Amino acid sequence: MSDSMKLSLEQKFNVRSFETQVREMSHEQAQDFLVKLYEQMIMKDNMYQDFIRHQWGIDSPPGA
Repeated sequence: MSDSMKLSLEQKFNVRSFETQVREMSHEQAQDFLVKLYEQMIMKDNMYQDFIRHQWGIDSPPGA
C-alpha cells in the first residue's frame, strides 16, 4: 500500500473513536446511521464529480 493510502495517526484515532461509538449503538441505531452515512458518501461523490466537471470545463452532467 502506498504512503498516500495509509492512515495518519490522527485518522487511526478517529477510526477507533468511531468504532467505539458504533459499538455502543443499538442495532436499529446502527442501521439508521449506515443509511445516512451511505447517503453522505453518495453526496460526496456527486460533489467530487461536479468539481471535476467544473475544472475540466464540462457544463452539464451526462444525461442532463
